[in-house]
Amino acid sequence: MTDRAYVIAGSEATGGAGIQADLKAFQELGVYGMGTITCIVSFDPKNGWGHRFVPVDPQVIADQIEAATACHDLDVVKIGMLGTPDTIDVVAQGLRERDWRHVVLDPVLICKGQEPGAALDTDKALTEKVLPLATVITPNHFEAMTLSGMESIDTVDDLVEAARRIRDLGPSHVIAKGGVELPGPDAVDVHFDGEEVTVLRAPKIGQERVSGAGCTFAAAITAELAKGAEVGAAAATAKEMVRRGIEQRLTTHAPFASVTTRSPR
Repeated sequence: MTDRAYVIAGSEATGGAGIQADLKAFQELGVYGMGTITCIVSFDPKNGWGHRFVPVDPQVIADQIEAATACHDLDVVKIGMLGTPDTIDVVAQGLRERDWRHVVLDPVLICKGQEPGAALDTDKALTEKVLPLATVITPNHFEAMTLSGMESIDTVDDLVEAARRIRDLGPSHVIAKGGVELPGPDAVDVHFDGEEVTVLRAPKIGQERVSGAGCTFAAAITAELAKGAEVGAAAATAKEMVRRGIEQRLTTHAPFASVTTRSPR
């Protein structure tokens, strides 16, 4: 029997992030992946590599969800970039129509291709309609501050407090990522399951963010959960996969490098 994992996320044309990175992570971890595209993000090389953002029509998103869930018996899904309140509505409805063993939410907040008001409306809708459906959420440093309501996260203890607060919003497991934002030699993430806190550490590889690291991390967790792993073990595998991907990152003509998809084993 082939393990299967599903992703609902945006397309990112350079291949370093979005649904392209998700499906590569699934494949590398031995899981058959299928995906629904919610929006199209294409960086603009003629305008400082800014975001160009185009949402997919909600009915087209609904059609994709219908096709994927009718074709396959799916119980694990990753949710990536959604982008608009209308998209969030249709995805939340699709999620509610079946029972999921795990919904992994990578809570992409504040799309750079949107006006600030529209972005805040999107963040509010995501928090109200999709976050409560998640069993696992993987916020980065900025997202952890936003969702927890904390003004700053400067230490591992702060990150743990943010994870505790975010868990109160509904998800069973919070894996809050410190990345390069916390001081010290290690990139630190914390996993809080409502009872225990597990700290995941790996030496930092440079001080710059690498495109697609967050997408790959959440996708790797999703793939491992599809294979039957527990959340803690899935997070450890994902951490090692991203570490290797950053270590062997791909330099491009853009002003950022892209994570590669490397097996953690």
